[in-house]
Amino acid sequence: MLQTPSGGAGSGTAARDSGLMSIGTVLNVLREEFPEVTISKIRFLEAEGLIEPQRTPSGYRKFSAGDVERLGHVLRMQRDHYLPLKVIREHLDAMERGEAVSLPVVGRQRGGEDALEVLEAPTVARVGRAELLAAADIGEAELAEWESYGLLVPLADGSYDAEAVTVATLVAELGRFGIEPRHLRVMKAAADREAGLVDQVVAPLKRHRNPQTRALAEARTKELAALTMKLHASLVKTALGVRLP
Repeated sequence: MLQTPSGGAGSGTAARDSGLMSIGTVLNVLREEFPEVTISKIRFLEAEGLIEPQRTPSGYRKFSAGDVERLGHVLRMQRDHYLPLKVIREHLDAMERGEAVSLPVVGRQRGGEDALEVLEAPTVARVGRAELLAAADIGEAELAEWESYGLLVPLADGSYDAEAVTVATLVAELGRFGIEPRHLRVMKAAADREAGLVDQVVAPLKRHRNPQTRALAEARTKELAALTMKLHASLVKTALGVRLP
């Protein structure tokens, strides 16, 4: 079970600091698994309430082993499951209360070969702008650029569809290989055409007066989306002449 930091902030004595770590030490520990984590990211996660390290009388952060374990869980759920911070915090808090909770799903997780199963999982409907920036570990300038190319589109209230977390994370990963957002417009156009094809098939069901038929339209959309994603992935693999796990 996850541990929470114990003891009040400002203990300050050498005895009480025994076994606690500075933020620099925590950074070195985490970088074994998360090479791109930064001190700024750790401070941001603290500001968002994901961790509560102790403080010395001078204001320096002191992290327990439980804090580091919790940080690892947070970073892992961001990296592997694209979850926004609010969802991660609620999930970890429930674990600490001893509740039996399943991992929530936002959009498409890594290893998306099981697309049909993922699409059927419960999803978080929306994420805020700050949550999106934190989940993808990007800045305002990058997000604004991606929006200018239509890769991410905010909703009317300024929030984002949960799938935006997946899109932002993947765009950032591709950028590390030199693939710029402007290069991805062709992918966005192809996705829009595929979505249009699916919508054309299910449109008659959506317009039906029978609620059960309209519910069938949603299920059919998910099924067609999963098949379309698998076909697209297979066509890309064939075109590149590679076999992926």
